[in-house]
Amino acid sequence: MNFVIAIEPGTLHTAFGVVVPDLPGCFSAGDSLDEAIQNAREAIDLHCQTLIEDGGALPAVSALSVVQADPDFIGWIWAVVEVPIERYLGPAEKINITLPRLLLARVDDYARAHGETRSGLLARAVQQVMAQ
Repeated sequence: MNFVIAIEPGTLHTAFGVVVPDLPGCFSAGDSLDEAIQNAREAIDLHCQTLIEDGGALPAVSALSVVQADPDFIGWIWAVVEVPIERYLGPAEKINITLPRLLLARVDDYARAHGETRSGLLARAVQQVMAQ
């Protein structure tokens, strides 16, 4: 799954800070930009593992353009990182479903625009509905 991260630039005296806007409370840091990004992947992985094990649902993934508009992150560096959290949900199983062609096209367009797969988007949608 892809996650947008916001990176607060470091200085000679401070580390690069990382926030994951779609995962409240998930943050990290690193002495270099590369280290900050790697540490963010680890933080996202652990955060999602805990959410899933506690029976929670993963929040919706926002498009980069949406989180970039947040005034709290003006001047920050943006990146998208892939974190394979699906392993915490158990092995994948194939299913056969029927959807109207136009709806399926909208699902595919939405998933692509948000850096997701069709299956990932549908699985996340089901989790959110069941969490209500």
